[in-house]
Amino acid sequence: MSDILSYQLNESVATVVMDDGKVNVLSPRMQAKLNEALDRAAADKAVVLLTGRAGVFSAGFDLTVLKAGGEDAGAMLRGGFQLAERLLSFPTPVVIACTGHALAMGVFLVLSADYRIGAEGPFKIGANEVAIGMTLPLAALEICRQKLAPAHLNRAVLNAEIYTPQDAVAAGFLDRVVPAEELPNLARQAAAQLAKLDMAAHAASKLRLREQMLKSLHAAIDADDAAFRERRIK
Repeated sequence: MSDILSYQLNESVATVVMDDGKVNVLSPRMQAKLNEALDRAAADKAVVLLTGRAGVFSAGFDLTVLKAGGEDAGAMLRGGFQLAERLLSFPTPVVIACTGHALAMGVFLVLSADYRIGAEGPFKIGANEVAIGMTLPLAALEICRQKLAPAHLNRAVLNAEIYTPQDAVAAGFLDRVVPAEELPNLARQAAAQLAKLDMAAHAASKLRLREQMLKSLHAAIDADDAAFRERRIK
């Protein structure tokens, strides 16, 4: 689809690969390309397999845009969590093959998938905002509260604990970890297995299961957006 994202449909699985040549920042441009890919997957009625480049899934938002502030920063923040909201409510299963590091908004996208497989290796998985002087957005807290194991919530959020892929399974960031060289094939197998589900039943059950979470997340996104605008006015 572009030089930073590709889309390939194979039978009923749409493989979406982020690769900006660096750390796959979730810039406004990357977000736009991801939404285009999701539009296409929805039209194809395909299971989504979202992955990154070797060694990194995504390191989160584009800090250059974030530090510049203004409308672009606000739109990027809102857009990132709207992407998470879209994954959480997507009508077909979403599988993430976490190819390496997943930090900040990158890990919030990982948490928003239906099944998450990570690569073994010296990779960092976690929400590092507090460690770098940032208060987590309400939307991020809502995702973490709903998806992380209770025993790890404070450690992951308040202490900004960074997990290895193996430890990330117990924390709730990942469902499974496999050797890096086996990740592409095993992720495709998982996506193909999910493609055998009854998609209407999957979509309806997903919305029932996550109804309250999605309402809370949507409200949190609006509250974060209002708070960001208020800070800009002040």
